[in-house]
Amino acid sequence: MRTLPRRVSDPIRILRVIARLNVGGPALHVSYLTRGLDERGYETTLVTGTIGPEEGSMEYALREQGIVPHYIHALQRDIAVSADIHAIRELRRLIVELRPDVLHTHTAKAGALGRVAAVLAGSARPRVVVHTFHGHVLRGYFGRGWASGFLGVERVLARVTDSLVAVSPQVRDELVELRVARHDRFEVIRLGLDLDSRVSAPPGARELQRQVLGISDDAVVVAWLGRMTSIKRVDDLLRAFARVAATDRRTELVLAGDGPLRDELQGLAVSLGIAARTHFLGIQRDVGQLYAAADIVALCSANEGTPVSLIEALAAGRPVVSTDVGGVADVVRNEETGLLVPAGEVEALADAILLLARDDELRARFAAAAPRDIRERYSVGRLVDDVDRLYRRLLAD
Repeated sequence: MRTLPRRVSDPIRILRVIARLNVGGPALHVSYLTRGLDERGYETTLVTGTIGPEEGSMEYALREQGIVPHYIHALQRDIAVSADIHAIRELRRLIVELRPDVLHTHTAKAGALGRVAAVLAGSARPRVVVHTFHGHVLRGYFGRGWASGFLGVERVLARVTDSLVAVSPQVRDELVELRVARHDRFEVIRLGLDLDSRVSAPPGARELQRQVLGISDDAVVVAWLGRMTSIKRVDDLLRAFARVAATDRRTELVLAGDGPLRDELQGLAVSLGIAARTHFLGIQRDVGQLYAAADIVALCSANEGTPVSLIEALAAGRPVVSTDVGGVADVVRNEETGLLVPAGEVEALADAILLLARDDELRARFAAAAPRDIRERYSVGRLVDDVDRLYRRLLAD
């Protein structure tokens, strides 16, 4: 494949790299951003890698936007020296051949390999290199030694990056505290989601979904959506729900998602005596009907970037209970649209759920306040505006 020549009239070329399109906010974010920028005259090549066997795929989000990604199968979540070297070579080849004006990487693995490839491209290095932190893996994911090593890598990579983007002020502040880079090196650009389509549900969806699940109309349904991994601490939610269920017989728990801990969590539900009132649904593409059936949406993670499930829940008019981690406080106004509790405190999580479950008026007040500003703050149009301005400013500089 030969190198493409540049002309003055050519559109701005973007090489966007994300490690994998697994279930979560980053996959939706890059899908909407790619489509939105291309509608404004950009020319984007979206590169992605391999989804793990225990991960759900959101490749359908790209298909819905009419985007055909370029796959590098060696690009994957796990550290594997041979595969990582191959992925770097492929990324460098794309940089040399496509000559993008902007390389924009998303998530830790793509950010590391993509930025190394840009350095190795030499004179073909893109004019602008941007990396978005959709959260970070520097706390809570790995042991002390690995975390220290990853932190050193991020500090070095920050020096060869023209702009570092954080999806919330809290994520930015954590990265500054960890000395990844100075405060003035960061831009805060929040997620952009097509909330109208994501949370819409037809009339009668609440009753129909509950009927399918075997849940009565007067039950108080607590919903959780996500990937069942250790960082999500779904075990804390099950233990908290066991306390709630012992006191409030109306409550039911619905878990939408999958992951390596699903079997273990189902076993825990049995041992806690809540299996009959805990519904494991697996991955759900039509989340709008799930929000319609829910009364409360919970999140119990030990670390988060910007939680899509909480954004969607608030847009759907559902109050939330969440651990106060990462960018959660940027989404949820404590005691106005939801209740925030410290991570790892099961009793506090249970008390917050129980308070909302028992107080219909409080749920209604939180629900009424929730959608007021959330749709604008996390709209696709706002996201595209922000990134468009950033690219043009960097290219002008």
